[in-house]
This record gives sequence, C-alpha cells and structure tokens, in this order.
Amino acid sequence: MIYKDFQGLKLSALGMGCMRLPVGEGDADVDVATTQRMVDYALEHGVNYFDTAWGYHGGTSETVIGEALAKHPRESFYLATKFPGYDPSNWGEFDDESASESFTFDRATGKSTFSES
Repeated sequence: MIYKDFQGLKLSALGMGCMRLPVGEGDADVDVATTQRMVDYALEHGVNYFDTAWGYHGGTSETVIGEALAKHPRESFYLATKFPGYDPSNWGEFDDESASESFTFDRATGKSTFSES
C-alpha cells in the first residue's frame, strides 16, 4: 500500500468510501456480514482511511461502518464523516436536538464522540 503524509497522519492512498455498501432489499438494508468482510479485507491490505456520511444508506452507513471498525484497534484507522447541512431535504428526522446530540455521541461507533481535527 502506498501511504501519504497528510498533516502528520500516515493515510493510505486508497480509502474505502462507504456510500455504496452491499445491500439487501433496500438502500438502508446494508448487508452487515459482507460489509464486515470488506472492512476486514481493506484493513488487512493496508487501507486505513474510511469515509462515510450521515445520509448514506438512509442513515445506516455510519453505524454499520462504526460497528465493523470497532472490531479493530482504534489507532489502525482514520474515519471521516459528514453532515449534509447544505441541503435540509437530506436531514430527515435530524432536527436541532439530534444535531446537537451528534456532536456529543458518535453515531458511527455508538460510543462517546472523539475529536480528530
């Protein structure tokens, strides 16, 4: 794997985008077992950068990826996520109260938020 230095971080040149995970009957029905195998394979082959977002797969991508990554040492990967604040139609049930909660609760891991700026 080729790695690039980015602001002192050793990031893999290839990352795993999580906008198009394998699904079952619908976009929010992510195939968790297959996604776990994909994440394991990526990490085993040097990928250490994962990119997801609140809106991917009907809001389930962050949770599924967080659970898959939780099986690995935290220092072995970097996780990026985004909130589509530019387009209120993407917010769904995401209101001011839950938006505030998202900054104190890590939806991807189901644990307390960590800051990586």
